[in-house]
Amino acid sequence: MAQPAFLSSLRSRLRSAPPTTPHHRLQASRGYHVELGAREKALLEEDVALKRFKSYKNSVKQVSKIGNALTLAVVLACSYEIAVLATSTK
Repeated sequence: MAQPAFLSSLRSRLRSAPPTTPHHRLQASRGYHVELGAREKALLEEDVALKRFKSYKNSVKQVSKIGNALTLAVVLACSYEIAVLATSTK
């Protein structure tokens, strides 16, 4: 007898459920486009005083590429050594 009562209360809850709203992620996260103000434009301009502290992005990329190449060389050398040891023990 408990089962039909449960089902009837479930059905009544489903019938009285409010209509679902669209998922919040489907809505635009930003509002309408607003033109930048004077302060925002001034902050985005290039500052001559900060020019000497520019990013060293190119040198960081180069060091990263060298590190990746060295890592690949070590992995290949280890794989070669393991293959040589596996074939020599047979």
